[in-house]
Amino acid sequence: MKPVYAHVDRAACIACGLCQMLAPKLFEYDQEGIASYCPDGNTGTVPLTGEQLIDFKLAYRRCPTGAIQRSDQPFTQA
Repeated sequence: MKPVYAHVDRAACIACGLCQMLAPKLFEYDQEGIASYCPDGNTGTVPLTGEQLIDFKLAYRRCPTGAIQRSDQPFTQA
């Protein structure tokens, strides 16, 4: 199985709270309610574990704006 990397496009996040409700160990919010992926500081450079992947998939599929992003390669930092 290929690794899965994740991060949140914070510009696309609408602060709905759904990702943290569905996967509280994976997502956290700043003071404005904008989400970030917490296991790697929202860098998208550390692959998810098998245990994390279950909750991640649920949040990823339900994100109303597509702000939660996934890749089989690490995300590059701009």
